This record gives sequence, structure tokens and C-alpha cells, in this order.
Amino acid sequence: MIRIINVIILAVLVLGCQVKEKKQQTKKATVFCIGDSTVKNGQGDGSGGLWGWGDPIIQFFDTSLVNVENHARGGTSSRTYRTLGLWDEVLEKIQPGDYVLMQFGHNDAGALNDSLRARGTIKGTGNESEEIDNLLTGEHETVHSYGWYMRQYVKEVKDKGAHPVIVAPIPRNDWVDGRVPRNHDSYGGWARQVAAEENVPFINLNERMASAMEEMGEENVTGTFFFARDHTHTSAEGAVLAASLIVDELKELQDFDLKKYLLADPVINFPVKRKVFVIGDSTVANGNDSIVGWGRELAHYFDTSRVEIINKARGGRSTRSYTYEGLWDEVYKMLRPGDFLLVQFGHNESGNINKPKFRGSIKGTGNEVENIVRTDDSNEETIHTYGWYLKMYAEKAHKKGVGVIIISQIPRNIWNEEKVKRENDNYAGWAKEAASDADVFFIDLHNTVAVKYERMGHDSVQRFFPGDHTHTNAAGAELNAKTVAELVKNLRGSKLRGYVDRSKLK
Repeated sequence: MIRIINVIILAVLVLGCQVKEKKQQTKKATVFCIGDSTVKNGQGDGSGGLWGWGDPIIQFFDTSLVNVENHARGGTSSRTYRTLGLWDEVLEKIQPGDYVLMQFGHNDAGALNDSLRARGTIKGTGNESEEIDNLLTGEHETVHSYGWYMRQYVKEVKDKGAHPVIVAPIPRNDWVDGRVPRNHDSYGGWARQVAAEENVPFINLNERMASAMEEMGEENVTGTFFFARDHTHTSAEGAVLAASLIVDELKELQDFDLKKYLLADPVINFPVKRKVFVIGDSTVANGNDSIVGWGRELAHYFDTSRVEIINKARGGRSTRSYTYEGLWDEVYKMLRPGDFLLVQFGHNESGNINKPKFRGSIKGTGNEVENIVRTDDSNEETIHTYGWYLKMYAEKAHKKGVGVIIISQIPRNIWNEEKVKRENDNYAGWAKEAASDADVFFIDLHNTVAVKYERMGHDSVQRFFPGDHTHTNAAGAELNAKTVAELVKNLRGSKLRGYVDRSKLK
């Protein structure tokens, strides 16, 4: 009996070890990227057209086998990435078998102590140090050499059982007699020295990229891989070039398992465009030659290298009919985390609830309902309020990680003497209330455009409305689209504001 129990216990222990081992085997390794703005520019969304190589490099890896996370921060040096606590956050996440690609140097040449940035390091790789009372932070601090900080990163990564890789800083887009200056005698050389001393892989991105730039020539590099206004930070094309050169060097490393996660034939689609879905009625829809909604013209005012405007508005629809006709379901299935949804309805909501065209919704923003059977198709329908439908769109999209903006409808070309008729006591006001209830962003297009119309005067505005007082022509749609973009630009807290092409709003 005792022997049988022992056999059972042994079997359980063996099975437990096998399960544990299987879990360990199925855990994906992570590649962490740390560095400055040439690794991750801003929020990593390409604002201003600038990107770091840590964003496109993910597309070179098989992400079913390995995770890639870009934790770089613009403006940091090898010193301040630590003192700001950024490294502690990454170090806590690192597990045995992970990888850390590190590239610092562009900001290390700054002042050791000032009230502006205080981010400089002592030049070289030695053990020199300097005691300071930091004018920026007010803290007492011991400042070390660039190489000292790099060695600390390497040691701490190794202590975690992970694999450090040192990358030389990318070259700047400076040219002297057709040549790009290298940093072999400064940060690139010091990075190489630390890598050799610590026996860790070194990626000479500085040399590889400078050589690639020289092969293409200054005229082909400037304006494509770098912008003329900025000699340090790369465009999307420049970031992809830098990432590809890093990958090429990773492939050449001997006895280094990271390269096994690289795709044999990667298809690089960068930047991955965020999608902006627009839903609404005919005042938003693409329309035809004579009637045009603002959704058709909206792309003119956004950086379409980073976002794609998808206008799914449909003429003649209300929040209710857009829902029961299945148009909302089509859009909802297309939404992905990080996308945006712009919603403007209101012009077709006031029709009769139980008569063709079966598009009227209950007034207000409450939870009242009315059940009917539509006579055109004999389908039963539960009708909700205008605000209920708006909140339903917002809440469902928000749960998907979509940024939602509810927009009040454009005003009609109806005047009371010198003032445009407002609808703040009904649909325009209810749109604002629904946005507040759903805790999403709101844009008051209704009143903003009305004020613009009043400044222009009735006769000037009349040219925007060729057939009636509701539908605009292309010129009117252009004005409304520009107004939407202006309001988005000023929408604090919304990530969409970073995609507005501000040069088009002047």
C-alpha cells in the first residue's frame, strides 16, 4: 500500500515538473529597446513625421515567437534614463532569456549640471565621477562616464539572465565633402569598447547607416530618410533603414539566438496607419457632384501618411436606421484598438417613428423605448432615444480601445435676421449630453460653424447650399471639414489631435 502511494506521489511530481517545464518552454522571450529619441520619437506615433528605429524593428521579428517592446524615451541620456526611473521599470520586467537592445549617446554630450536638462555624462569609458547638486532636480548626484553607465546596463541585464546588445548611435544627417561624419572617436567608439570589454554583441549602426547614406547621396537622403529641418531624427523611411541595418548585423552574429526569431522575408508596412472611421448622415457622407458631406474632405487636413480616413457615413440615415440596417455592425467589426471613431447624426432624427422612412428616434438622451412593427418589412423593432444610440456607439467602440468623438451636427442655412438658427435645446445639445454621459470627447461643430457663417454673412454662406438649406456643396464641405480638424487639434487629451496636419489649417 505504501509503495502504491509513493508511486502515485512520484507520478504527480513528474507530471507537475513536466507541466512547469512546458509552461517555461511556451513563454515568449521579449526584446526590449531602450535609448533616446532616435529609438523612439515622442509617443512613437510619428508626430511631425519623425520616427525612431525601435518602432519599425518589430516588423522584422516573428511576433508569434517573440515580443518586441520599445521603451526608449526622447531627450534621455545613458545617465537620465536611469535617474528618471525609466530603467527601473524595464529592469523589473526583464526575465531570463530576454534581450535588451540599448542605444545611447546623442544626448550624453550635454551639460552635466544646469537648470534646463542636466543630462550630460563624463566623456569616455573610465571610472571618473563628479559630485553635483543637480540644479534641475535639487538632488545630490554622482555623475559617471558614458561607458560606466553602459556597463551598468549590461551588468544588470546579465544578472537577470538576459542578453544585452549594445548599438552605436545612428549618424546625424551632416555632410562634409560628400561624406557623413562617424562617431568612432566618441560615443560609437566608446560603445564598441564597452561591448568588447563586457563580451556582449555590438551593432555598429553608426558605420552601417553612414555608409548606406553615402551610397545614396546627400540629395537622395535629405527629404526622404531625414527631413531638411532636422539632422538627427529620422523619417519613417529612415527609421526602417536603421532597423533593417540592425537586423542585418544581428543575422551576422555568431552563436546568438536572437536571430532565430527574425522573419526570413519580412514585409514591412510602416508606419502602420491608424484608421479614422466617420459615421453619420448625408451632411457627412461623400455625396455626389453637387451635394458633398464634410467626411469626404476631412483627409485634406490630416497626415495621411499616418492615418487613413474611412468615411462610412450614409445619406438619409439617423442613429436608429444606421443601426437596424446593419451599417453600424459593419463598422464595429472593422474597429481595432488604437483606431478612432467620429460620430455626427441629428438631421434625420425628428421624423415619425412609425411611418416610412422609419428613421425617427425618440427625443432626448434617456432610456425610454417604444416597440413597433415596421410596415415596410414587418420586422419588430425596439426604438430608443437619439442619445441612447450615440452612447451605444461610443461605449461599444470604447471597449474595443477606440478613441471616440461625438460631434454635433452642422447648422442648417436658416437665419433669424443676422443669426443662424441654433438647435442647442435639442439634437446639438443632446449630442453634447450623450458624449458627457459616455465619457468620450465632444466637438461642438454646430455652434462653431454657425459663428463662422455669421461672420461671413448670409449671402456668402448661400453659395455653400445649392439646393436646400441642409446639404452643402464641395466648398461648404471643405469649410466644415477644416473646422472639424481645427476643433480636433484643440481637443486636449485626444490622441487624434496629433495627426492633424497643422500646416493645412493656416
